[in-house]
Order: sequence, then structure tokens, then C-alpha cells
Amino acid sequence: MPAFPDLAGPLRSPVAELRVAAERDIPEILIAHQDDPELFLRLGLERPPSGAELGRRSEAEAEMRATGQGVRFTIVAPGSDVCVGQVDVHRVDWGEGIAEAGVWVAPALRGRGIAPAALRLVAGYLFESCGLARLELLTEPGNRALLAAARQAGFVQEGLLRGYLRERGRRVDVIMLSLLPRDLTVNA
Repeated sequence: MPAFPDLAGPLRSPVAELRVAAERDIPEILIAHQDDPELFLRLGLERPPSGAELGRRSEAEAEMRATGQGVRFTIVAPGSDVCVGQVDVHRVDWGEGIAEAGVWVAPALRGRGIAPAALRLVAGYLFESCGLARLELLTEPGNRALLAAARQAGFVQEGLLRGYLRERGRRVDVIMLSLLPRDLTVNA
């Protein structure tokens, strides 16, 4: 299984920069969950994460990248190093060249184009540096903000997957969106 290549430096756009997630991001992640009590629900979690859980996840990040299982990027404002959100790449199928992404942005910074920019930066990295051919994004049909951000990033809505995921003890419908390398050039 391939590994995710190291970044030579941050991935940059005019509104957002991405770096590999780090333990120093934990305080801002906890604050984002406090500021948006429903964030954990949109992320498919059972409950908001604790500092200890985030610490354990941070300790596992390097192995996840090295074994090609996934990679998490922290979104920062240009010229800053403070976490304002994250993009999580998971469910990677190297044989098929497909991965799934999820994104969140701190409540106070939503609506500024940060999530679409971060998704495009991650997609460029995955397509160019990792050789992947498709990036998928799944979200519940009622998550209008994420659907809009994904469309702004160039994702194409493919359809509704009924009862596709099991979250918090129940089956949930999700919307499937995808981004292909050609979509990045079309929407540049």
C-alpha cells in the first residue's frame, strides 16, 4: 500500500493554507466543537471528541499516512499556523485510485470560501502527488452548507445513497458527490 507523500511546504490558496494535522491543533478543535454543538453530528461522531481522544488520534496520524490509510490536513489562514478547520482523507482505495474526504471549518469563519478552497487544495495534492483519480464526499441531504461548499469546489452531485451509513445506531441516507482531476481544470 502506498504512503501519502510528505508536503514540501503548506498547500496554498488566497483564502486558505493546509498543513498536515498536528497535536498543537487540539485546543482549536475543542473550541470549534464548543462553538458548534452539532459539529460532531455532521462529522458522523457519536459525541464531541475529548482532548484525550484527539491526542490519541494525533499520535496515530504518522502511521496512518505512512501506511496509506488516510491523512488529515489542518486548515489555517494564510500566514498563520492556527487551526481554523480540517480536511480528513479516509476510505482510501489505492487499487481503484479513490479516496473520501470530509471537511469542517470553525463556525466564526464559515461562508468565506475556506472549505471549497481547502477541498480543491487537497484534491490537487491527491491527484498530482498521490496519483488518485477520484475524490468522493458524502454528507446527509440536509447539510446544505457542505453541499454548497463541495459544489463551489467543483464536486458533482451523483445521487442519494439510501441507508448507506450507520451513525449513532441508525441507518442514514447520504448524498454522494465526486471530484475528478478534469473537474479541477474546468472550475479553475
